[in-house]
Amino acid sequence: MSLPRLRLSEEWQTFWLAISFLTRLPVLINIDYSPRLMSNSSTYFPLVGLLLGIIYAAAYSVLEIMFSPLVAVLLVMVLHLWLTGAFHEDGLADSLDGLGGGYTLEDRLRIMKDSQIGTYGVIALVMALLLKAALLVESQVTWLALLIAPCISRLTPLLLMRWLPYITGKKTSKTGPVANAFPTERLLPAVLFTVLVIALGSFWLQALAPLALAATLGVALIWGSYLKRQLGGHTGDSLGACVVFSELVLLAGLV
Repeated sequence: MSLPRLRLSEEWQTFWLAISFLTRLPVLINIDYSPRLMSNSSTYFPLVGLLLGIIYAAAYSVLEIMFSPLVAVLLVMVLHLWLTGAFHEDGLADSLDGLGGGYTLEDRLRIMKDSQIGTYGVIALVMALLLKAALLVESQVTWLALLIAPCISRLTPLLLMRWLPYITGKKTSKTGPVANAFPTERLLPAVLFTVLVIALGSFWLQALAPLALAATLGVALIWGSYLKRQLGGHTGDSLGACVVFSELVLLAGLV
């Protein structure tokens, strides 16, 4: 196989690896897994987010014909939790449990790894889901929010991965191959793709660009600064949490 075809085949596998990592969607090809492919797959996180957004927006367009906006939004959120396995929401709950209940770095990391959910995690999870539902119902462009928010919010963890060191050992974290070795040169394509999505979305909402900037760069700076003070770096759970935070900030701006 020629080098260009080999590279194309590798990128195709990397894209599907990103889908398998972030969602429960069936993988339609055989993947020659390697840690390098896993770390490279982060480039496609915004693209996977857009694919999810297309599913959510299409589902909402059908459901709002049969149900009230609130019921339609809640059903789409159920679909989201099922398609993603509540991947990022789990990170939010674990992060808030660890950061809220731990007094030392060791305690915080240990609590984050605990499979049981605590008070801080429950409160954060319930409030995040309620706020997301309320913001989507209040939005005048619910379909657009459902379409683009999953894409834009999945750029934020890539920014954190380049800014902060990864502090959880590879052997103890399923996100280790992704979070620990994300190549800097793989960030630019993800940024350019997200900017393109924002530019297209701006045809419907001119204020989208500054909102997206606040949701990605703003959350990365604020949440990243907090993680640096509390942990000295980021964990897989904290990356999941920043996706939820980024999405909520964007939805709040759309409202």
